Amino acid sequence: MSWEEDAPALLPRPLRLRRGTGAAARFADGMTIAHDPSFRAVARWFRRELEAAGGWDVHTTEVAGEEQGGVLELRRRAVACAAEAPERAAGEAYELVVSGGRAVVTAAEPAGAFYGLQTLRQLLPAHAYRTAPPGGRADEMLLEPVEIEDAPRFSWRGVHLDVCRHFMPKGFVMKLIDLAAMHKCNVVHLHLTEDQGWRVPVAKYPRLIEVGAWRRESPVGHRDDGVFDATPHGGFYSREDLEEIVAFAAERHVTVLPEVDMPGHMVAAIAAYPELGNTDEPVEVLTEWGISDHVLNLEESTIQFCCDVIDEVAELFPGSYFHVGGDECPTKEWEASPRAAALMAEHNLTSERELQGWFTARIAEHLERRGRMLVGWDEILEGGAPPGALVMSWRGEQGGIEAAAAGHDVVMCPQEWLYLDWAYADDPAEPVAIRPATSVERVWGYEPVPDAIPPDRRHHVLGTQCQLWTEYVPTPERAEYQYFPRLSAFAEMAWSRRSGAGFSEFERRLRVHLTRLSALGVNYRPLEGPTPGQARTWTGPRMEHLASPLEPAGEAPSPGRP
Repeated sequence: MSWEEDAPALLPRPLRLRRGTGAAARFADGMTIAHDPSFRAVARWFRRELEAAGGWDVHTTEVAGEEQGGVLELRRRAVACAAEAPERAAGEAYELVVSGGRAVVTAAEPAGAFYGLQTLRQLLPAHAYRTAPPGGRADEMLLEPVEIEDAPRFSWRGVHLDVCRHFMPKGFVMKLIDLAAMHKCNVVHLHLTEDQGWRVPVAKYPRLIEVGAWRRESPVGHRDDGVFDATPHGGFYSREDLEEIVAFAAERHVTVLPEVDMPGHMVAAIAAYPELGNTDEPVEVLTEWGISDHVLNLEESTIQFCCDVIDEVAELFPGSYFHVGGDECPTKEWEASPRAAALMAEHNLTSERELQGWFTARIAEHLERRGRMLVGWDEILEGGAPPGALVMSWRGEQGGIEAAAAGHDVVMCPQEWLYLDWAYADDPAEPVAIRPATSVERVWGYEPVPDAIPPDRRHHVLGTQCQLWTEYVPTPERAEYQYFPRLSAFAEMAWSRRSGAGFSEFERRLRVHLTRLSALGVNYRPLEGPTPGQARTWTGPRMEHLASPLEPAGEAPSPGRP
């Protein structure tokens, strides 16, 4: 077997990986991490991980410059491979060299050092991902000589989580952030408000939580079945919870992107404050899945409500962007509203969709005054997206193509490839899902820059993002199943440049990577199919996934239909 075939199973695949020379590095009890002073937080994070997994005492020492003297050294200087990253992601590039009895991570910025350590961790045995060592203290861990240069292909590598259709506890959100960072993803997008529940506190409007955080019941099975559980469901995060989540993410170089959907998907808010609606009809927090005709009215008082909400939520989530949704907003109530007609006449608008565009522009102006850029789903293009808005293209790729042509930055997240609430396969054994089917191979094979975008506009594609909507995902365990291992395939696609190797080469590395997910206690779906405990219908135990992860991969399954 050649070295290339037996090379470390790193995921995502680095830019360049070569066999090293000299002596291996030995990580063991009493080891020292020497680091540049600017990498203190990164060194502290990795020390905690090593001490937990090894049961060791790990020391850190601050030493600027070269030849720092630790078995692991974190050096700060520019790296050549940064030139191969997008300008916005140059600080995420790193070099990792294991030689002469030590491991050296070199980067210009803390994010690069952090990703270098994430790669280094994959060179260690899988039990380096456990929170305590079997027997109380691990033996030394050996790193064979290797040379790695690495930089991301895209600056936006996002993971989305809907916490509204089913509330996800704080602990799971933090676990997801940790797993996203492990896979070198740098954005976690939290969908915080919906027709079916409101999850973020706003001191000025306490009923958003008192009323909007809870619904009377939820559907059971597929929404077409018309069966409900007669059980209240809900929850919300306190300000302290969200501050903790944001700080936890920042330590892992992840930005948490908040989404407050408007002017549609606002039934929970209208239930709490009926004056936000267009009719006198009382509404309750929605108890079924789908799209409601109830949307916000566009009075000045309602726009002020939205701005107040944005102000409080933005305080909790530092960052350049704020997501306002803008998707799936029916215009039926506006069509019947004399006040909406008057607004259209006042502003020389010819359609209700343009009225939504006027509203979105007002919100964008408010965000700009706060130093934030508006993010919206691709529907915001239909009413005229505000200048500078970032567009997430989910209804296929056309929205992203049109947005880039118009000069908007774009994140590609088309549902046919990157909606992880879709089933893995069109198979009765798969748990109930909104649609079949998106396989691991299909996610891995997606290309985020469509050929239809001209070369002089491709810089507008900042990156890509996978989505998990939770109508059919009631628990964290089920969320982990839907994410993994497809999120691992997504991470490779988002970070790595395409090579001549096919899916089977990726699958070889993925099988090893699954041992790391096992050590972390992730409820991933085996590549051969769901286990009996995961499956919707009984198929009998499937034991193939217990084979050695180093065995050659078999033929890859064909992609599922979109």
